[in-house]
Amino acid sequence: MNFVSIRVITDDVARLVTFYERVTGVRADRATEDFAELRTASATLAIASTRTVPLFAPGSARPADNRSVVVEFLVDDVDAVHRNLVDVVGEFVTEPTTMPWGNRALLFRDPDGNLVNFFTPVTPAAVEKFSGVGRAAS
Repeated sequence: MNFVSIRVITDDVARLVTFYERVTGVRADRATEDFAELRTASATLAIASTRTVPLFAPGSARPADNRSVVVEFLVDDVDAVHRNLVDVVGEFVTEPTTMPWGNRALLFRDPDGNLVNFFTPVTPAAVEKFSGVGRAAS
């Protein structure tokens, strides 16, 4: 089994796709007005309209209702990314902070309120852990 993507359900695909393109620097592949994907070297962030929910199971997902999942991106320099996002991000939850597990992390909310974490490994153990993983934003 391979983990390939996370799908975010939204009422406004265009707005959320534009936001993620801006903060990641990754251009989305827009399959339809109801579905787009931002592909990185290691995973895909899919963004889908509420109109797609009934195709799976009616009422199974609600937009802008997440309070438990964090979408994470590995970046080269989280402090530089933070400086570049000051005029783009509406709500920073934390400024760049070095976590006990060795990553320097920046936590913010996307326009639907979903938590997003950009992080850079800074300790030798964290750097080693992520040494083979590509980076999407820098």
